[in-house]
Amino acid sequence: MADQNVRGRFVWHELMTPNPDGAHEFYGAVLGWKKQPWELDPSYLMFTAPSGPLGAALEKPDGSPQWVPYISTDDIDGTVDAARRLGARVDTPPTPVPSGGKYAVLADPQGGLFGVYQSTTPTPDAAPQPGDFSWHELASTTDPLEAFRFYSELFGWQEVSRTDMGAMGVYLIFGYDGTRLGGIFNRGQMGRPGPAYWLGYVSVQDLDGTIEKAKAARGSVLMGPMEVPGGDRVAQLMDPHGALFALHWPAAAAAAAPEAEAAQAPSRERMEPASGRAADKKAAVAKKKAKAASAKRGKKTAAKKATKKTAKKPAKKAAKKTTKKTTKKAARRPAAKAGKRTARKAAKKKTARKAKKATRKAGKKTARRTKAKAARRKASGGPKARATRKKRR
Repeated sequence: MADQNVRGRFVWHELMTPNPDGAHEFYGAVLGWKKQPWELDPSYLMFTAPSGPLGAALEKPDGSPQWVPYISTDDIDGTVDAARRLGARVDTPPTPVPSGGKYAVLADPQGGLFGVYQSTTPTPDAAPQPGDFSWHELASTTDPLEAFRFYSELFGWQEVSRTDMGAMGVYLIFGYDGTRLGGIFNRGQMGRPGPAYWLGYVSVQDLDGTIEKAKAARGSVLMGPMEVPGGDRVAQLMDPHGALFALHWPAAAAAAAPEAEAAQAPSRERMEPASGRAADKKAAVAKKKAKAASAKRGKKTAAKKATKKTAKKPAKKAAKKTTKKTTKKAARRPAAKAGKRTARKAAKKKTARKAKKATRKAGKKTARRTKAKAARRKASGGPKARATRKKRR
């Protein structure tokens, strides 16, 4: 777990889901989080942002998939006892972890799950970076002021401001020492049915692009994107397994000059009116124009590639056809030569057969003539008989 010993700060986030592997794949594709085994327990797989580990996914086959935020305390036993007295339910009593700290899981009087964590190693607070949780919102089921009193008693949170949202009631922003942490409101007919729940907002540099990634990864957009007081933009989503989460694009961070960002750490993103609203709008317009120009260049490049490809096709086809014809002709030549040789041989054989047949026929005819002549001679009595007949005459 992330070490943090300052009371009342959000220091860790656990995702209760029926599919931890699928959750790591989804949030990795959408937010760029990496999967990292905890060195003290490799079976505990953490979500790691560029700033470091910020949470983990735990398998929960039954129940409602949800993110559970952990809030730091310097006295976990005292905090759990106080929560029980104020009407909270203790799901997991204070339990030691290998790092030496302790954690517990509770449900507030309206049913909202949260955890408490006590660390043995003090670390300084840090402003959220892109990829970190930057805002925490409690969707209460009854009175947000009553919910705030419960958490204020446990963690010393202070009321920063209230905004009247008309029919939706009051939106109360809380924090400590001037640092705004989140808000509490009565969800009414909005949001998930059932008990209250915490909704964590992740800071992103490109809200619209991140939403498209979530859609491509089978996530759902429940609300937004929309602008909130101060120029920030937000959207609420649901992952493929049913857990709610939100995105936060801070206008103040986008409007800050690169030199100022390099010179000092960025301020904590806030969801309240900002002093440089005009500059924020200019930055947003400039960003939109740059995005449109980039898209236009991309279309031109695609058109050129398509034209080249189209021009190449007939040439390729013709070349292929010519090659095919040449190959066929080359294949025919030896066959034609061989055919001619075979024909000549066959003609010679035929002529020889005819000559032989004619010779045999002539021989037979001669033999018949000779035989007939001999027969006639025999019939006439031979030479002496002919001589005697002559004398008689």
